[in-house]
Amino acid sequence: MKVLLAVDKFKGTLSGARLCEALAAGIQSVAPHYSVVHCPIADGGDGTVDAALAAGYTEVQCQVTGPFSGQKVTARYAYSEAEYTAVLEVAQACGMASLTSEQLDTWHATSYGVGELLLHAVENGAQAAIVGLGGSATTDGGAGMLQALGVSFCDRLGRELAPGGGALAELAGVDISGLDARLQDLNIIVASDVTNPLVGPHGAAAVYGPQKGATPEQVPLLAQNLEKLAVLVEESLNVSRGTFAHAPGAGAAGGLGFACMSVLGASVSPGVDICCEFTGFYDALACADLVVTGEGKFDEQTLQGKGPAGVADAAHQKGIPAIAVCGINELRQEQYQGAGFTAVYSVTADTQARLAESLADPAPYVQELGALIARNYLEPPEEIKAGQ
Repeated sequence: MKVLLAVDKFKGTLSGARLCEALAAGIQSVAPHYSVVHCPIADGGDGTVDAALAAGYTEVQCQVTGPFSGQKVTARYAYSEAEYTAVLEVAQACGMASLTSEQLDTWHATSYGVGELLLHAVENGAQAAIVGLGGSATTDGGAGMLQALGVSFCDRLGRELAPGGGALAELAGVDISGLDARLQDLNIIVASDVTNPLVGPHGAAAVYGPQKGATPEQVPLLAQNLEKLAVLVEESLNVSRGTFAHAPGAGAAGGLGFACMSVLGASVSPGVDICCEFTGFYDALACADLVVTGEGKFDEQTLQGKGPAGVADAAHQKGIPAIAVCGINELRQEQYQGAGFTAVYSVTADTQARLAESLADPAPYVQELGALIARNYLEPPEEIKAGQ
């Protein structure tokens, strides 16, 4: 009898791997006769690299440009020598997590370091790259990333543009002829749960700009700049206007989705599907009797393509119960059951932990939830029952 632990992180406190450890300890304290399989998952955002490392990939570190030009950060990605595949997160180079609210400045933030990450992976032997889009501080349409890869963005005087989405106001010409030739042989797969286009009322600037520090005055200007970028890039590619700018997912990570799809020829897939593939979740699911998934907070966003929702759907299709654990649950029973979850257990509702305690160190309480799930859902073998 097998229990499959396919959990995402509790953001800011526990990684998916650490959550698996805590849950396993709780489950096996009650049901030691069950085999517990660890399979941390992610949805293309923060934690995607960690999920790949837990699946056996090797960690690689390198220095790249951070969210702001002139700033270097140490970024890491996961690499499989057997598969010649790199798993990257754009947040490692231009993420919001490392910035305070006062430091957020999407007008000037650049995705240049993402291009440097891709080049490092290519130089390391990668023939395929899974790029997790999520948590970026940028709204530059991926122009910074493309500049690092050899694409030129110039103003009317032929000068290379400064970094950031604000500088795109001066954009007058795009030249993709300098794109690093090695990228032609790199199979790029974009992992994202965002379906927004690059431009329009649901575009990158309008929807995500404010949370990245854009002022009310800057949001419409950033939207205009992205529109200009899209027109010139699509003209340089000789495709119809809007071909990529209006594509679902083009607005992910401040427009990095657009840059990857258009200039780099990347395919786009839901982050949870991609992560479940490289972590071996689907193979493990075939042998599972119970699935436990979860993330830090369960709310309506959880049901919109997040990792646990994908896990629950896959388990439900095979008739396998899917139990969720979380720190805080804001979903009603009919909501989570309608999404395929059998039950949801939360630290704040199903243990004695106060909110501050659960945020400081949720591991003991997650272990407690694991024991509770085992008592409620895992029957002891017949020989154990007979001896009781």
